[in-house]
Amino acid sequence: MATEQGARRVFIGLILLSIALVGLIARPFFEAFFLAAVLAGAFNSLQNWLTRHFRGRRGLAAGVIVVGIIVALLSPIAALTAFIVSEVIKGVNFITGVINQRGLEGLLTYVPESLRGTATRMLDRFQTESASVWQTVQDHVSAQGAAAAQTVGGVVMATGSVALQVTMMLIALYFLLVDGEKLVAWVESVSPLRRGQTTELLTEFRRVTRSVLTSTLATAGVQALAALVGYLIARVPVPVFFAAVTFFFALIPAIGGAAVCIVAALLLLATGHPAMAIFLAAWGVVVVGLSDNVVKPLLAKRGMNMHGALVFFSLLGGLAAFGAIGLLLGPLILAFFLAVVRIYERDYGRPNERPGAPPTPPSTNNAPTLAEGEEWEASEAHFHHVSEDTRSH
Repeated sequence: MATEQGARRVFIGLILLSIALVGLIARPFFEAFFLAAVLAGAFNSLQNWLTRHFRGRRGLAAGVIVVGIIVALLSPIAALTAFIVSEVIKGVNFITGVINQRGLEGLLTYVPESLRGTATRMLDRFQTESASVWQTVQDHVSAQGAAAAQTVGGVVMATGSVALQVTMMLIALYFLLVDGEKLVAWVESVSPLRRGQTTELLTEFRRVTRSVLTSTLATAGVQALAALVGYLIARVPVPVFFAAVTFFFALIPAIGGAAVCIVAALLLLATGHPAMAIFLAAWGVVVVGLSDNVVKPLLAKRGMNMHGALVFFSLLGGLAAFGAIGLLLGPLILAFFLAVVRIYERDYGRPNERPGAPPTPPSTNNAPTLAEGEEWEASEAHFHHVSEDTRSH
């Protein structure tokens, strides 16, 4: 017959096996579930506020938050796409009109002076060898057709994968907003830690993630304002639009807001403004690019019990180890370590430092206590008094 200790070990093994299997199932959507948990913690206060205003309908409140996030994600992409399409249509119409009126030579008048010689040689070569050039282009396209198709297929698959992850994240976010409090209560009830310790750790996670998200949005705003100043000085067309694009790309760690400044600088260079292009490129790299590494740690440490240097290195280390998701994972891992050490020191540390612990027993070494010292001083004074009386007699 199996003993109770043996059955306990079997159950521990089954629990570990079930955790591994659950992790295996959730692995394809780890980033989606992680971001959903982060956003659920960040929007917890808003969820409770909306639930009170919707008379306890948590599902409706969660739906409003999810729809708001979808609009916030799609609006910048739609605006950027519409702007690019509009500019491309304007450019095509302009080029077509110039060619119809003045021919290909008419386009040379709109080329910057520094590039006009190269453009003239290219145009002459194209006119003299147009047939062979066209045949070369056709042969190259035919030869590289498979590679191009494979590249396009990879881009489509990557886009579909991102869309799937975002969809899974939004679905998980909805359910976490609706039943997140019940999930936290269940985890607290089944956790092997003492009562309250699991909730304390989860509260620490929520505070850190909220601080990181807030600092990320604020840093993107600072980068957009800094870039707007550079756009105005360099006289970039539609500077407000470029500043809005800078804010959007500043939220993407792999690109950053400085990339938009570089693109705007290339546009200035192509339109014959090399001095302003150099200025804007330097402004984007130095001011806009470095502000991310300076402003974000300063803003993030306000919501964390960490030194600014720890926040800085946790952000960079997380980004290097886990990619873009590491900007959240890095501070969370460090916060988890500090929270565990703090809880252990408080609840399991030295006996005389734990709340409610019995006082430390008196020392057993040979050093005299206060009472013993007073008795010794009294005895010594009495001995000197007796000695003086004896010498007087």
